[in-house]
Amino acid sequence: MDFEWYRSFVSIYKYNSVSEAAKIRIMTQPAMSQHLASLEAEVGEPLFVRTARKMVPTERGKALYSQLAPLVESLEEATLSFKAASLPTLSIIRIGSAIEYFYEHILDQLEEYQTGTVSYFGTADQLLELLKEDKVDLIITSQKSQIPGIEFTKLDEEEFVIAAPKQLEVPMNDDDLTSKEKWLLSQDWISYGLDLPIIRRFWRVHFKKRPIIKPKHIIPNLHLILKAIENGAGISLIPTYILKNSMDEEKAKVILEKLSVKNVIYIAYKSKNKHLPALNQIMKIIRENR
Repeated sequence: MDFEWYRSFVSIYKYNSVSEAAKIRIMTQPAMSQHLASLEAEVGEPLFVRTARKMVPTERGKALYSQLAPLVESLEEATLSFKAASLPTLSIIRIGSAIEYFYEHILDQLEEYQTGTVSYFGTADQLLELLKEDKVDLIITSQKSQIPGIEFTKLDEEEFVIAAPKQLEVPMNDDDLTSKEKWLLSQDWISYGLDLPIIRRFWRVHFKKRPIIKPKHIIPNLHLILKAIENGAGISLIPTYILKNSMDEEKAKVILEKLSVKNVIYIAYKSKNKHLPALNQIMKIIRENR
C-alpha cells in the first residue's frame, strides 16, 4: 500500500470531508478520492458512509483510524524534524498579537527569550494574513481556521464581563433575562469596532439573537475602553485579566456578573516551522506564563 493513502484517509477522518482534507493536504479533490478508493479496495470494504454533508466513518474505518493515526502522526513529526534541522536558525522571532494581550501577558516575558523579537499588532483577521504571508512567525489569536500549512493550538481562555461606571444604577432582578436585555439595550455602549466584536457573541449566548445596538463610541483598544468607562462614557465587555490589573474600583465596577462570555485563545504558526528551537522556546514561555 502507498503511505499517502494512509495520510489521506487520516485527513478525511479528521475533517469528515474529502474536499476539506484535500485543501489541508494541498491536493486536488479527485486525487484525494482516488487515494481513499484505493485504500478501500485493499481493505475490501467501505471505510466511510457518504452523506450530503459529511463523510461518516464505518466501524471498520474507526478501527483502522485508531491503528493508523498515531503512526502517521509520528512519521509526519519525524519528517518535519528532518526538514527543520536543515533550516537556518532564526535570530529574530516575529510575534503577532492583539495589543492588549501582548501588554498583559507577553511584555513582561521578553527578558526570558533567548532571541530577539519583532512585534506586530492588529485584529485577528489582520494577524492571520500576516502569518499566511510569512510576515510573522507566530500569532496569538481568538479565531481558529482550517488553513493548509497553519496549525492552531489552544493557549488560554479569556472571560469577558460587563464593566460599567461606578455610579450606574443596575436593576436588581437577577432572573428576568427579558428585563435585563431591555435595560442593556437602553445603555450607552462602547465597542471595539462597528461590527460589535464580542458584544454580538455575548448577545447570542445569553439572549439567542443579534443585538440591536448602535454603539455610542468606537475605541479599538480595551485599555482605553476601560478608561472611558471609568470616565462615565458608557458600558462595555472587558476581559477579567484587564480588570484585575487595571480597573480603578472607585470609578468602575462589574455588573450582572452571571452574564459573562468566554473566548478561546490560540497560538498559530506555520507547520514548516513547528520544530524550530527558537520558536518552540518562545511558545513554551508564553504557555507557562499565561
